[in-house]
Amino acid sequence: MTGPLPDVPPVQAIGPPRLTAGFDEAERLDRRAHLLIHGSPPSLSADRLTELAGAIALRGRGGAGFPLVRKLEAVAHHARRSGNRPAVVVNGCEGEPACRKDTVLLCRAPHLVLDGALLAANALGARTLVVGVTKDAAERSVRDALAERGLSDRRRGRSLRARLVRVPERLVSGEASALIRAAEGGPALPPGRRVRAAESGLGGAPTLFSNAETFAQLAVAARAGAHRYAATGAPHEPGTLLLTVSGAVPSPAVVEAPSGVPLLYVLQTCAADPAPGGVLVGGYHGAWLAAATAYGTVVTREALAAGGGALGAGAVLPVPAGTCPLGETLLVARWLAAESSGQCGPCRLGLPSVASALADTLAGGGQEALDGVRRATQTANGRGACKHPDGAVRFVLSALDAFPDDLAAHTLGGGCGRETAGVLPLPAPETAEAADGTGTGTAGVTAAAGRLAVDWTLCEGHGLCARLLPEAVRLDPDGYPLIPDTALPPRLHQRAQRAVSRCPALALRLEKP
Repeated sequence: MTGPLPDVPPVQAIGPPRLTAGFDEAERLDRRAHLLIHGSPPSLSADRLTELAGAIALRGRGGAGFPLVRKLEAVAHHARRSGNRPAVVVNGCEGEPACRKDTVLLCRAPHLVLDGALLAANALGARTLVVGVTKDAAERSVRDALAERGLSDRRRGRSLRARLVRVPERLVSGEASALIRAAEGGPALPPGRRVRAAESGLGGAPTLFSNAETFAQLAVAARAGAHRYAATGAPHEPGTLLLTVSGAVPSPAVVEAPSGVPLLYVLQTCAADPAPGGVLVGGYHGAWLAAATAYGTVVTREALAAGGGALGAGAVLPVPAGTCPLGETLLVARWLAAESSGQCGPCRLGLPSVASALADTLAGGGQEALDGVRRATQTANGRGACKHPDGAVRFVLSALDAFPDDLAAHTLGGGCGRETAGVLPLPAPETAEAADGTGTGTAGVTAAAGRLAVDWTLCEGHGLCARLLPEAVRLDPDGYPLIPDTALPPRLHQRAQRAVSRCPALALRLEKP
């Protein structure tokens, strides 16, 4: 496929469905349908819930794979130590273009996600529940689900208050500290320093933060019990998992499969190209696998890591044999660099340098250009205020390792002879209306003859606009933008709209000249 994924792609199941049970009967499971399919959840104490999470070895399904039992223990510990009642935050943002599994759950089985979140909230004695989303369909579904349960942020006298937070659809919006800042009324950006949510999260309270699938898995396990839950899947990583499969497939899909299923079987289920040029696993913070390695592995965190891959956020993306995987990597690397929040050097300077050095290498820059890629990744890796630079570096370096023959062909100047077709899904270019955030219907006029303007009450001097649009924006000695008072040429309109939508402080806009 090319272009962005649909917000709610079709769903398939390998084996008996758990998380997606009932999807063949209803497009969305409301409260009544949910209870008919799954039954009522039990009530568990903090000790029993922690014991359950440990017994099934449940890890976060948002990318990092942190053990949930350790999060539960940490939140409970810091709550006792500080005397503050904790909070629970469900991350349903999914700002990565290749992932839709959490969106599918929130749109089609929102009550399963809420069951898991409320189990944790009640066990920990939390007083606040927040669900973060980025998409219209997810917002509507979760809002309806909260109403169906009578949950609200306004009703007094309740031990738990719940609310929905809508954030911009950006990769960094789903980072823990960014979503928590947004829930507190700030920008959906990391704060520039690493903060552990379990210690000090929402409102300074210890906060259990995990993605939608993790809470849905917890709800399934609480009903089934550890023994029945572990009857499916790999012994050391039991249960099912959700995978978003796109790339060289006829139609993108979210697949529920038992852990330990051969990756080949997942790809065959989605009618993938039988002879791919490579498979990206884990998404754009994941890693590439050569075709032979991919077809010889199974889908567990341990097995994928042993082959050089990563389960990550559960995205699986094969590319056709006739497509250059390094060229596809470059397209995504440029997007990752533009997704920076612009708050620290590894993102602001390092990721554009990585993309630029990779472009030079693929253009036949020789060993010097390839060495430049290695130097740029060393500068960015492990030094960011969030994990975005680390994930981007892992993605780029894995391509160099997985496709050595292609890399040699490009480095020596001849190229691999295959095209870059844009097989990996990326967001469509923003319309001017979406970019300026007005939604008034007048932005089309702005796009036809626009000029940039800065709201100086908001500008914080991140400088991202100058990197995205160097032809039109320069920085003064203090790092603030110098904007020309003239209309932009038509060739720059699309990139100007991107600069507007990516401004971390929401200070940049397009106006009629």
